[in-house]
Amino acid sequence: MRARMATTARIGYEARMRHLLVALIAAAFLSSCFISRDRANEPLRKEQIDSLSVGTSTATDVANTLGAPTEVVQLGKRSAWRYDFTTKKMSGFTLIVISFLNTDQRSDRCWLFFDETNVLRHVGSTLDAEDTRYAMPWQDVD
Repeated sequence: MRARMATTARIGYEARMRHLLVALIAAAFLSSCFISRDRANEPLRKEQIDSLSVGTSTATDVANTLGAPTEVVQLGKRSAWRYDFTTKKMSGFTLIVISFLNTDQRSDRCWLFFDETNVLRHVGSTLDAEDTRYAMPWQDVD
């Protein structure tokens, strides 16, 4: 009787170990890492922005250099043009049904202000899109 109970216990232990092994193998095949990148509009180049001259460049010169603006704002007889470029990088890790994500999104933005004769009067820009980084969920993105 004791031998039979020991054999039954051993078979139960082996079955549990087989189930555990199958679960570990399934977890290995059901886990994954991934990355993605999304971009909106054309990148802004510092050299192109710097080639524009305040007081001499016209709206036509700006359009020929940078292309069509994302937005045009009328300011009475004056106007302001906005150019944007955004990039987003995402990376993650999935384990069976749980996903861990890290997203870094940065933008380039340039505002150009024109007077009533469409001559460029002021340029302001921030160029940070190239600093976008991939990082796993447990890493910091600076």
